[in-house]
Amino acid sequence: MNKLLKSLMLIAATFSVIEPSIALAEDKLETTATKYIEANGVKFSYRTLGPKSGTPLVFLQHFTGNMDAWDPAVVNAFAKTRPVIVFNNRGVGATDGVVADNVEQMTTDAYAFIQALGYKQVDLLGFSMGGFIAQQLAAKHPELVRKVILAGTTHQGGGNNLMKVLGEAFSRQNAPDPRDYLFFSQSEVGKKAAAEFLSRVYARKEGRDPESGKAIADAHGKALIVFTSTPDPEFNTLKAINQPVLVVTGNNDTMLPTEGSITMYKHLKNAQLVLYPDSNHGSIFQYHDSFVNTANFFLNH
Repeated sequence: MNKLLKSLMLIAATFSVIEPSIALAEDKLETTATKYIEANGVKFSYRTLGPKSGTPLVFLQHFTGNMDAWDPAVVNAFAKTRPVIVFNNRGVGATDGVVADNVEQMTTDAYAFIQALGYKQVDLLGFSMGGFIAQQLAAKHPELVRKVILAGTTHQGGGNNLMKVLGEAFSRQNAPDPRDYLFFSQSEVGKKAAAEFLSRVYARKEGRDPESGKAIADAHGKALIVFTSTPDPEFNTLKAINQPVLVVTGNNDTMLPTEGSITMYKHLKNAQLVLYPDSNHGSIFQYHDSFVNTANFFLNH
């Protein structure tokens, strides 16, 4: 009953406006300067936005994604009321080192990065493969992680359609960007949302992250496939997470099937679930205003 009540509160929050409790931030993902910090033998590239006070929200990125693959509509909206950190993990973007090919190493590096910044407690937003890292961080470091948002992701052993969907996306002729197929439904509404998303993510002109190449794709692909294909029949990682979790996905995620998100919701101790209609892997970008409003309600209560 508690889960149901919390989910209903979240749905109500989606249609309301939450007044910012902190002064609006002026900086934006499209223009904010890239910083660097060393940790665990790696020189991490990162960007910070928003107020200086409050619990930071750390973004954990998807397969082959860098900082400039985040949607400014999501990042900037969160930064209006809370500190936000986006970063590139080992070997990605402007971060040096050999890219990790397993979730365990990615988690170790992400923990070292957060520790180097000096934060005692953070919230996490893990999208797609970043959701795997978020789960591991929450389970292994409960003293560090306060709340978790798992978006467009799945649990260990939850399965994936990565190679199939990637093949379909790249087989199309004259496609502007594979994400218009990977992240969005192919309805007219979905196609419109995809075009708007791509316009936003390419808005930054100066100091963009280097694009990910084959070495990153191969390593990330291995990590994603191993994690989603390795059975965890007892759901040990999910059961080790005691923090509040918001699970968000589209009603038809073709890359990491929607059923995986529903399974996470069922096995996490303190979870809420949001499913968006007519949406795919990138539902949080298609419904960016609703998502941020709902997520802020979750993080603030």
